[in-house]
Amino acid sequence: VQLQASGGGLVQPGGSLRLSCTASARTVSNNAMGWFRQAPGKEREFVATISWNGGSTYYADSVKGRFTISRDRAKSTMYLQMNSLKPEDTAVYYCAAARHSSTTTDYSGYPFWGQGTLVTVSS
Repeated sequence: VQLQASGGGLVQPGGSLRLSCTASARTVSNNAMGWFRQAPGKEREFVATISWNGGSTYYADSVKGRFTISRDRAKSTMYLQMNSLKPEDTAVYYCAAARHSSTTTDYSGYPFWGQGTLVTVSS
């Protein structure tokens, strides 16, 4: 399974971006998926996760109320709508497919990873 993340870029504080993650195979349609991010000099951290059918989502406290995760199983694509962006959101964002169908924040629960897309929030 290959995951391709896209949509990153440079945005001003308070702005919005939408990230996309497309899977090469529909085999992950029954898997939970998630977004993680890694800022320079920091460890990779959990951002958001969504269950196999989109019925359950979970967010890191730092992005709750600003970010929205969603998926289109027919298109094998997951999205992360990011609003009210802050400089501290600057990071490489990675999408991942989980081993199971239910949401998980555990890094080790994601065997499939995309290559990452850079989000820079700066004026």
